[in-house]
Amino acid sequence: MKHLQRPVRRGVLVVHVVASAGWLGLTLGLLTLALTAFTTGAPSVVEASCRSMKVFTDWLVLPIALATLLSGLVLSLGTPWGLARHRWVVTKFWLTLATTVASVLLLRPGVDSAAAAAASGRAVLEPRDLVMGPAVSLAAYVLMTALSVLKPWGPTRRGRRLRSASHEASGSRKGLDARSVRRTA
Repeated sequence: MKHLQRPVRRGVLVVHVVASAGWLGLTLGLLTLALTAFTTGAPSVVEASCRSMKVFTDWLVLPIALATLLSGLVLSLGTPWGLARHRWVVTKFWLTLATTVASVLLLRPGVDSAAAAAASGRAVLEPRDLVMGPAVSLAAYVLMTALSVLKPWGPTRRGRRLRSASHEASGSRKGLDARSVRRTA
């Protein structure tokens, strides 16, 4: 993929940061609601917490997760960072993909069944399970944020190979430029 023009790159970066921050905040809200359902003894509070979680998971989790995943993919492919050039980018990609899949396949069905149980007056089977999903997701998002800021671990094998090929190409061009300058002088 060709590198993104500066205004486009900045726009995609804003979308990525806003979506990522939104996903982090949404997960913190889900964790707060899940902890409320887990720690309270009042059935009405459990029901209200589960219903609120259902609204968030039904309407917000998937669009925000996809916006984060897709904007991050566009940024990685459209900038010099690349998708497979740096270990921190690869790690963020796989964590984002894993948390997106887990949100769709584990979090939403768990919240849906808890909300249905609470609405029908039955006890929520394992309120602890409601807490675990958002807690693990929150830990993953904090780790991804730290990776974005710190950029640890250096390049991948592919990244080192591309970097050395780029340095060799630029070195040979500099040599050609210097020779052509000497000939014309």
